[in-house]
Amino acid sequence: MIELLHSLATDDQMTSMLSALTSYVKVAVDVRRGVVAGGGVMHADCEAVLLDNGSAQDDVWGADWYPEDGVVVCESLINIRPRQGNRSVEITDSSLRAKVTAIVTLVMAAP
Repeated sequence: MIELLHSLATDDQMTSMLSALTSYVKVAVDVRRGVVAGGGVMHADCEAVLLDNGSAQDDVWGADWYPEDGVVVCESLINIRPRQGNRSVEITDSSLRAKVTAIVTLVMAAP
């Protein structure tokens, strides 16, 4: 199940998001609104939830959250955006990558 997070994820939400892949969570992040959609097996599914909830395509980026280590990996097929200067699955702009990491860490970190 994909959860839409505006603030720190609850234990139930984390359990729900981890049910798909067990050791990590695929997420899409709206960097303008600071909203995260997480869970499911594809970043595109998370992206769709954000787009359905008012996010603009240009603001949504994909990453993975590894809760055991507290690590965010900013790699996803939805990040390939030549028109926005990102030609890789990895977010190549260091400030954008830092923003995605900060937002994910804020809403996904254990209390």
